[in-house]
Amino acid sequence: MARAKLDNRKRVRDRPRMMKTLVMVGLGGALGASLRFLWGVSVMRLTGPSEFPVAIMMANVLGSFLMGAFVVFAAHRGLTHLSPFVMTGLLGGFTTFSAFSLETVTLMERGDVGAAGLYVALSVGLTIAGLMLGLWLTRGLLL
Repeated sequence: MARAKLDNRKRVRDRPRMMKTLVMVGLGGALGASLRFLWGVSVMRLTGPSEFPVAIMMANVLGSFLMGAFVVFAAHRGLTHLSPFVMTGLLGGFTTFSAFSLETVTLMERGDVGAAGLYVALSVGLTIAGLMLGLWLTRGLLL
């Protein structure tokens, strides 16, 4: 019973910290999504309209590079407390591919290459299947 009271007090004490983190993720996400939109418009103006999603591919590569750079920089400079804003929010809003890339490389660096390969295959395959299912079901309902 005493442990339950301590756990409950800790949860109540951590609520403001969680709210601050949530706000930072939200602000970073809004900024990242806005930057992705501006990036797409800028690339289209520079290259012209294209059937191939050049802007999205470039955003994915740039976002993945920036996430890798931030992970090392933050760890060496003691700035990991900025991770929710920068990694989850800003870079997650700019491109969700950067988080996917980080998780894959983390598994590889841990020596779990099989899990990394499975993660890549399942992530790509299942997300494409999920999108196709969503298209199919919604078209069936609306058309």
